[in-house]
Amino acid sequence: MTPVILLAAEKESAQVTDWAARIGWVVGLGLFVALVYWLMREGWKWRGTLQGDLPELPTAPEAPGPARLTMSGRYHGSTTAGQWLDRIVARGLGARSRAELALTDAGVDVVRPGATDFFVPAAALREARLDKGIAGKVLTEGGLLVLTWEHGGKLIDSGFRSDRAAEHTEWVQTLTDMIHKRETEGAR
Repeated sequence: MTPVILLAAEKESAQVTDWAARIGWVVGLGLFVALVYWLMREGWKWRGTLQGDLPELPTAPEAPGPARLTMSGRYHGSTTAGQWLDRIVARGLGARSRAELALTDAGVDVVRPGATDFFVPAAALREARLDKGIAGKVLTEGGLLVLTWEHGGKLIDSGFRSDRAAEHTEWVQTLTDMIHKRETEGAR
């Protein structure tokens, strides 16, 4: 009896790509991504509608005086004070952008290329502190300068990050001194 050696298995043709199924999956995935994006956009617009009672943002006075401090960096957003995840999107406060800050005796002027500029009057400032996060942006401890200010009867936290983080401490100290001086003068 001689052994039988199989030299080749049965010939099969290669799998044929089912293009209709593949295209269907790609189109379905594309539609799903578009739906999620649309829902996020609608949620953003709805949040803006709910915050529609926020009055127009103040603009810088014609002659605010000489700048005590300046800072170049990023504006990371504004939230309801004390609630670091409750983002405020009304009046353009939800748009992250580059920012140039200038502190004068009149207040803090926030110039944002490509976004709405705003001004925080000195009388509206309530607190300045270092923090680690605000509405979707988390940094190292003390990596964010947060200004608490009042606008339209609502307390707002606005977060900034300087290009040179060492500037944050000087800003907090100077703003705290300004706020404390204003409060003691107002108490007299």
